[in-house]
Amino acid sequence: MSSSQERQASSALISSMNCFAEEYEFAALDFEQLNDTPDLGIFDEAVKGPLNYAATNNERELILPAINSVRALLSAAAEASPPIRRIVITSSFASILDSNRHAPSTPYFTYTAADWNPLTYEEAADPSTSPVIAYRGSKKFAELAAWDVVRERKPAFDVVTICPPMTFGPVVNPVSKAVELNETNATLWKAVESALEGKPLPVARVPFWVDVRDVAKAHVEALLRPEAGGKRFLVAAPERFSYGLAVKIVKGEFEWAEGAQEGDQEIDESYGLDGETAAKELGLTYRSLKETVTELVGQVARMEGRA
Repeated sequence: MSSSQERQASSALISSMNCFAEEYEFAALDFEQLNDTPDLGIFDEAVKGPLNYAATNNERELILPAINSVRALLSAAAEASPPIRRIVITSSFASILDSNRHAPSTPYFTYTAADWNPLTYEEAADPSTSPVIAYRGSKKFAELAAWDVVRERKPAFDVVTICPPMTFGPVVNPVSKAVELNETNATLWKAVESALEGKPLPVARVPFWVDVRDVAKAHVEALLRPEAGGKRFLVAAPERFSYGLAVKIVKGEFEWAEGAQEGDQEIDESYGLDGETAAKELGLTYRSLKETVTELVGQVARMEGRA
């Protein structure tokens, strides 16, 4: 895609998001799209980290852009007039996940918002570390940078962070075909296609998920509820996830998918995730996996001419 096409796509996306905000009575909410960048002044106008598994330099392409973007945003916000009262940051379950705890001999445990990924900066930046692991580290270090800025600068605003696991759901941005979907939605659709072709299904990295609309509501509630200030929320549906489960839902809901082969994927039940605390404190009611999968797949099927 040329730089001109990228600008046009970005413009269309921002226009769509602003229309979405107006439709849901958030007319005062404006969206700005900025690339990850080490330029610490880039956020100034908007105030008045993208996923890259193909990275070849973990520190330069994943870690520093994530940290610098957060620092830039909060530093610009600290100088805003009139003062900003709260910033809600989208973090990730990746900043919580500890892969080393998942050994077969480890007793059952439950992740909470108090947990942190133990990966060190040096480990994440090491050239021998896979971009997947380095990405998880980048989410942790970016979130820590936010809390550091608040502690160091003592700005007029407080910060709330939202840490969702795999996020699925129908899209509102201008996507016209499956290849334009974000990674999590695209992987789910690819699982459906694989099932239709009799190919093996992908394996979920974690057995937890949440609907994108519930994540959006969590952000709004975190912004509006005074008592949420300074807190970290782990937002996740109570149902466990596998691509086999998703395919089973699709097979039962769509005639064109009746021949899909769902396979026999085991669901990891060796550990849990506390999404209920966030639900109680933010007033959330999580959507079911069936609702999320059906609405997303139905939308993509229409794009691809299957419906």
